[in-house]
Amino acid sequence: MSFLSFLLGEKKKSASVAKERLQIILAHERSGRGVRADYLPDLQKDLVAVISKYVQISPDDIKVSLEKQDNLEVLEVKIELPDGVK
Repeated sequence: MSFLSFLLGEKKKSASVAKERLQIILAHERSGRGVRADYLPDLQKDLVAVISKYVQISPDDIKVSLEKQDNLEVLEVKIELPDGVK
């Protein structure tokens, strides 16, 4: 990290910002009244909105689910991108 970027701060990439927001949402939901998946439709809409800025997709191209496996909660996000997108 250069001295100038330290003073001015670095612009975070959208992927890292999205990851941080998702971690905050999950931490908030876990601290609440147990496992609640009522935020998943809103999360899916937000993901579609963000990804649509860069790639043309439809809401059906993203699937979000929450599963409980033993003592773990697993948030699964499946995103189907059009051919030719890297």
